[in-house]
Amino acid sequence: MNKITNHLPTAELQALDAAHHMHPFTSDGALAKKGVRVITSGQGVWLTDSEGSRIIDGMAGLWCVNVGYGRGELADAAARQMRELSYYNTFFMTTHVPAIALAAKLAELAPGDLNHVFFASSGSEANDTNIRLVRRYWDIKGQPERRVIIARKNGYHGSTMGGGSLGGMPYIHAAGGKIDGIEHIGQPHWWAEGGEMTPEDFGLLRARELEEKILEVGADKVAAFIGEPIQGAGGVIVPPSTYWPEIQRICDKYGILLIVDEVITGFGRTGNWFACETFGIKPHIITIAKGLSSGYQPIGGSIVCDEVAHVIGNADDDFNHGYTYSGHPVASAVALENLRIIEEDGIIDHVRDVAHPYLAEKWHKLGDHPMVGQTSLVGLMGSLQLTPNKATRAKFAAKPGTIGFRTREHCFRNNLIMRHVYDRMIISPPLVITTEEIDVLIDRATRSLDAAYAEVRAEGLFTEA
Repeated sequence: MNKITNHLPTAELQALDAAHHMHPFTSDGALAKKGVRVITSGQGVWLTDSEGSRIIDGMAGLWCVNVGYGRGELADAAARQMRELSYYNTFFMTTHVPAIALAAKLAELAPGDLNHVFFASSGSEANDTNIRLVRRYWDIKGQPERRVIIARKNGYHGSTMGGGSLGGMPYIHAAGGKIDGIEHIGQPHWWAEGGEMTPEDFGLLRARELEEKILEVGADKVAAFIGEPIQGAGGVIVPPSTYWPEIQRICDKYGILLIVDEVITGFGRTGNWFACETFGIKPHIITIAKGLSSGYQPIGGSIVCDEVAHVIGNADDDFNHGYTYSGHPVASAVALENLRIIEEDGIIDHVRDVAHPYLAEKWHKLGDHPMVGQTSLVGLMGSLQLTPNKATRAKFAAKPGTIGFRTREHCFRNNLIMRHVYDRMIISPPLVITTEEIDVLIDRATRSLDAAYAEVRAEGLFTEA
């Protein structure tokens, strides 16, 4: 076989991809019908494909390229570490400097007494770790029956068997089932499910489902509650202001461990290092990944509070869990350099003081579009709810996701990456996006909404369910 490079014709690359590459969350039939877009390079917030098109990435890859593409410092950090120590494990009473340094830095950055880190290679793996951590914690405490973890419908915590079971997405559960001991309660999605209630009352209602579920299962059987501060893959659903304080109260009342999944929201996305600071949440465990290395290396982890870490660490028996690449030296070195860039370049200040205020003004104006019923934005994480009737918050008569998919396709044609979740359009751009680039994003989003609106009206799809 000839060497495969960026210089091969797009059709040849697509044919090789179709012949050998199995894509995540994708139907091969859909790929064969349409053909994949081949991305060849990236710089800042921009991507270039094999046809030479320049694309603004409104999703930071998969929510992860916080410092933008093409950072030579991260490539240099990887190369240095590969030359010095390309790999060693952290099993068998062994460690290495990159893992030590990264764990110490994360303990410095994390709020409260979250001073301990168990490394993984992804958020999915980290949430699998969390299942074992909380069950082992209660076992050591003499309460082995406390195994149930409560999560939320339409939450996302990864696609491994453990992470996928914690998540509340039926299509993932249908792909092989789920593990036992996981319960789900309703999500705080006021637009879709709040009816005539105020957002504040609805937030309390949904939070109190946690207490109802605890009492249903038995407080002596519940180990933990897990939730994303903002539901990401569920549609960038920002909870009502009353939601997280009530969740915190209930967890504290029943002595339930609180796991906050910050795989998407961590490392500056909401204008703070962690979204639990943005929302005033005090977790026992934070799940991290994605922005930890800005996607330059696969690394994730669980940041664990003193109480949980000390109970597990001081037990007579080992914590029998871990991964070949836990705290991989190259991934750790790159993550550490990534955190240095975020800190020294003032990227979180840029999000909070420059990019968010500028984007917010323009993003919320999209609410004037005839197809947009709600605009949501926290930091640099936003959503647009599409609807045929703003006043009644109606759903489209077409199959859910049809209008969102049409809009996404127009975004792609306009060289903007903006995802859809059913009929919600979502963005999460690199944190380094400038005001000029925000103007480009908004212009392309507006043109895409206009094109989709004209198309669905012409086809008679702009009707209520």
